[in-house]
Amino acid sequence: MWCYRGGSISAEPRINDRIRVPEVRLVGPSGEQVGIVPLAKALELAQEYDLDLVEVAATARPPVCKLMDYGKFKYESAMKAREARKNQAHTVIKEMKLRPKIDPHDYDTKKGHVVRFLKQGDKVKITIMFRGREQSRPELGYRLLQRLASDVEDLGFIESNPKQDGRNMIMVLGPHKKKTEAMAEAREAQEARKAEQKAQPTHGRTQRATDDAAESEAQSEAPAEATDEAPAAEAPAEASAEA
Repeated sequence: MWCYRGGSISAEPRINDRIRVPEVRLVGPSGEQVGIVPLAKALELAQEYDLDLVEVAATARPPVCKLMDYGKFKYESAMKAREARKNQAHTVIKEMKLRPKIDPHDYDTKKGHVVRFLKQGDKVKITIMFRGREQSRPELGYRLLQRLASDVEDLGFIESNPKQDGRNMIMVLGPHKKKTEAMAEAREAQEARKAEQKAQPTHGRTQRATDDAAESEAQSEAPAEATDEAPAAEAPAEASAEA
């Protein structure tokens, strides 16, 4: 009777001597089809090419194996997975709460946050909170939500229309840009800022070098002017000698 004793099942493909089948369907280093060959022949070819024999389709009959540099293959696969995780977009819903009779300054501040969230590619849940007698005037909240949606229409759209939820009124804004696009633009802007910061010290050094050169040139011209004035000072002495 077979009994599983635990332990993890390896997700790594079998390579070289770990392959335990009499024959394999072999794929060459460049993807060319070699055909069905005995395992010993496939291992011999792997040694000739200084490559690994990697089982890429274990469930096929016979299994499909490929000649490749397995270490390089693992490294490139890890880098691709890392890049995919880096560019993966997570849907985030931000929330902004307002009052029906919000102050104009506070409204501008809240709107600024909504603009920032939409530029980042995030959705924004807008909640209007009613208190006391304000609950009898839901049209105030509706007009405020419509005003906000109109102010940010270049960046987002109404994904969920305003609806009453107890004492609150809720609306959801969705961004025009996808999260991945917003992330790419943010990275480009960051790289541009870094390049500009690196260029600024060079510009400063160039300007200082120009100023120093101008100052040195001015200093070198000063003695020449003094030399030109010297004969004029000796003129009165010659005149008195002639007298």
